[in-house]
Amino acid sequence: MAGLRVGVVVLLLSPLSLPSSCPAEGQGKEGGGCGCATSRDASSPPPEPPAGKYQAPPAAAAFARTHGMLAVPGGRVTVGTDSPFIPADLEGPARTLTLDPFFLDEHEVSNNEFGLFVEQTEYVTEAETFGNSFVAEYYVAEEVRAGIEEAVAAAPWWLPVAGASWRRPEGGTSGLAGRGEHPVVHVSWHDAAAYCVWAGKRLPREAEWEAACRAGKAGRLYSWGNLWTPGGAHRANTWQGEFPATNTAEDGWEGAAPVTAFPATALGHRNLLGNVWEWVDDWWAEGNTAERTKKGGSFMCHKSYCYRYRCAARSQNTPDSSAHNLGFRCAADTLPQYLADSGAL
Repeated sequence: MAGLRVGVVVLLLSPLSLPSSCPAEGQGKEGGGCGCATSRDASSPPPEPPAGKYQAPPAAAAFARTHGMLAVPGGRVTVGTDSPFIPADLEGPARTLTLDPFFLDEHEVSNNEFGLFVEQTEYVTEAETFGNSFVAEYYVAEEVRAGIEEAVAAAPWWLPVAGASWRRPEGGTSGLAGRGEHPVVHVSWHDAAAYCVWAGKRLPREAEWEAACRAGKAGRLYSWGNLWTPGGAHRANTWQGEFPATNTAEDGWEGAAPVTAFPATALGHRNLLGNVWEWVDDWWAEGNTAERTKKGGSFMCHKSYCYRYRCAARSQNTPDSSAHNLGFRCAADTLPQYLADSGAL
């Protein structure tokens, strides 16, 4: 992956307590957070939430190769778990719900797709408006790191990088060359919702996302079964090595992987676990209208620190938050007409 460093990272910065720092989420698999849970501090307000100008595009311009959606059958489904690995994340109890059939993007929204959205709407993301976004220290070039004087107190490997955005994932001189089919990152919940409205879709509900992950198998731990590496093969993009210092990239990817990497689920979806966190529509908990839920874990998850690459696992961020490992995919009640016309199933 261009611009990334391999090897042991020395944390050079003294972590400070910032208005934008993550809350103390604890350490280890029982309580370790997997990303920044609050927005960065900003001198100017964020952009307005999605507005009416973001409409489904004309059929002639709408379809890109990666826009396909796959059906998820409705019916009685089990979500949550009776054996929560991280009780603080409210993973349990297991409960049975009835869902209507719906469609879910085959994979995460790519840089190419998001670029089409920006080209047609001139949309400016919240990270671009704030002027910075969070990147893990491991992925930050030395010349960029040298200019950063603050780190997140609860997770000192997270750095607020000036200029980091979907266009410049690691800040500095990083860019999207060779990463058109990688998942778009540094998108807030508001950004993701705006894209979905423009595409004639919506963000998936948490129960829908989890039902798609389990693909008809109640209690399934991972999107493919209950063994993490069946037959010794990696089925998702997570961290191997010692977090956060050494990433051996045994699964083939040191950072994010292309949206079509790794085998599909029984329903055909890819990268539901690992790669990048995915926003869903739900607020974090009943009565909590300050944070939105995200699912699936990311390429930064390691069992010793963040065992959230499971179907039932969950985490949260404020809806204006963005980070180097945070993206999304869209859902729809019915297949948008332009996709039906294009045959993009």
